Amino acid sequence: MIDNPRRRRAAGRKRRAVRTGRAAVRAARKRGIVDEFATWIDRRIPYFEVLDTEALELIEHNADTVLEEIGIEFRDFPRARKLWKEAGADVDGERVRFPRGMCRSLVKATAPSEYWQHARNPRRSTIIGGERTVLVPAYGSPFVTDLDRGRRYATLEDFRNFVKLAYMSPGLHHSGGTICEPVDVPVNKRHFDMIYSHIKYTDKPFMGSVTHPERAKDTLAMAKLLFGEDFVPRKTVLTSLINANSPLTFDGTMLGAATAYAENNQATIISPFLLAGAMSPVTVAGTLTQILAEALAGMAYIQLVRPGAPVVFGSFAAVLSMQSGAPTFGTSEPSLVVYGAGQLARRLGVPFRSGGGLSASKVPDAQAAFEAANTLQSAALAGVNFMLHTAGWLEGGLAMGYEKFILDADQANMIAVLLKGVDLSENAQALDAFREVGPGAHFLGAAHTLKNFETAFYRSNVADNNSFEQWQQDGSLDAAQRANGIWKQMLREYEAPKLDPAIDESLVEYIHRRKSEFEDRDY
Repeated sequence: MIDNPRRRRAAGRKRRAVRTGRAAVRAARKRGIVDEFATWIDRRIPYFEVLDTEALELIEHNADTVLEEIGIEFRDFPRARKLWKEAGADVDGERVRFPRGMCRSLVKATAPSEYWQHARNPRRSTIIGGERTVLVPAYGSPFVTDLDRGRRYATLEDFRNFVKLAYMSPGLHHSGGTICEPVDVPVNKRHFDMIYSHIKYTDKPFMGSVTHPERAKDTLAMAKLLFGEDFVPRKTVLTSLINANSPLTFDGTMLGAATAYAENNQATIISPFLLAGAMSPVTVAGTLTQILAEALAGMAYIQLVRPGAPVVFGSFAAVLSMQSGAPTFGTSEPSLVVYGAGQLARRLGVPFRSGGGLSASKVPDAQAAFEAANTLQSAALAGVNFMLHTAGWLEGGLAMGYEKFILDADQANMIAVLLKGVDLSENAQALDAFREVGPGAHFLGAAHTLKNFETAFYRSNVADNNSFEQWQQDGSLDAAQRANGIWKQMLREYEAPKLDPAIDESLVEYIHRRKSEFEDRDY
């Protein structure tokens, strides 16, 4: 056989990528800087705040002005308008206007400052709120992409793969919701398969379906089969995303799903979804005013449905390119928005959602890296409690990237280290090391270094810090190529958490029965 150097180098790169993947999986399973069973990050550093009290009070005043003078439309859901009218709001058709301070009073009176979300494995249950950060995969992409097959429509197999990858990623505390849209399953039935995947292939907490009120009710029924009929109304087992139809509108689909969850004491994230310049004003202050007005109206409505039902102050804000009209990410203005929104949420005393690893890039390149890093770090410093879109987001949310997921999960591990702050224990003060080494020597062989070297600094599973020659010898792989080997090996070594066979059987029977009750539809 004729020796082909190009083929030999390609084979060598493949072997080294597999070895890199195995090393990453082993590292993920070890207890160390990032705990395999960490269910949130305890924040030990100050918040980064950009607004003083006078500025916050101005935005709160302006938000109340919007609610009082302009109002919010509650479309296609008469029950919401009826509840508002009974509570004393001015209801004119679908438009609801609120007496100044009404929404804030409702939220502050009964909305909890934090809540437990229970997982089927109690060791995975988490607390959302307070000085904690919970990291969650990306959400809602119709496409997936990887280095091997490129961009394509997502399938149920892709959905299951990302659930498994999230389960195996210690820096992600939550399984998320619609990690990608499995378009090979009918729209009106795919929620069954997605919820079942979260139950079957992970034991972390998960999110519910919100694309139709009946799908929210199916989620609740499946949760009751998993946790118990009596457990669910008393304890929160679902946190679900309710987007405002910005500007200043909630539609019947979201209101119906939110109502179903609130009636059963399940948490809802009330999230204005803003692209500044199109769905909100072009200024940071104007966008913050709209975020607060919409979030207040939504959270207050939940308290009318069931006082004390958990709510999360949501925020998703990007900006439009004024030249092309395309959304952009990782720039300065969205960071200012998330810092300000975090302050407004803390003044209300409710958990805060924003995020995550956002990028407009189409591939896991330098643009994807710097845009994601900018948004992840801004969200962490802002005090986000529920960081949706932590891992996988590409193309403005249109695509979930396999390699991007691994790169972002590595960033998630680093966020945990950052938020834990500076260790000031006796060991961390290192006075023994100073005494041993003295002037003019080095610390490499010191007893303190040898004692701490395994956990002294965060070790990335993806980054290459070797010399150029060693990197070249190992196949000259870039970060995306190394990530490609890691996710494949993780899926090969995945082992499902145990699920009670009787519960599994009851879930499968429920899904089969419900799917047989109506025809397939693409809406």
